Amino acid sequence: MGKKAVVLLPNTEKILVQTGEQIRLARLRRDLSTELVAERAGISRATLNNVEKGSPSVAIGIYAAVLHALNNMDTDLLLIAKDDELGRMLQDLKLTTRKRASKVNQNE
Repeated sequence: MGKKAVVLLPNTEKILVQTGEQIRLARLRRDLSTELVAERAGISRATLNNVEKGSPSVAIGIYAAVLHALNNMDTDLLLIAKDDELGRMLQDLKLTTRKRASKVNQNE
């Protein structure tokens, strides 16, 4: 069986393309060749080319390996969904509120 085609929304495709471009620019700013970065990441130059194009068929682990090969930029992945404002608001709506005071040392 062949791979399923990945179907993304247009905005998500744009984000991937922009991510790939940012990775390419980071490589160029560091004056690193595609051969060196691909070797450091343990991938082929063709796969690195797909990363720099923002291809959705490339696994996120490969994106992480390429970022690591660019002098430990993989820590930037920690920023993904860090400030989840909508999620926090939804979580806050589900929190229950106390209807009466707690029983803390009422004998004092």
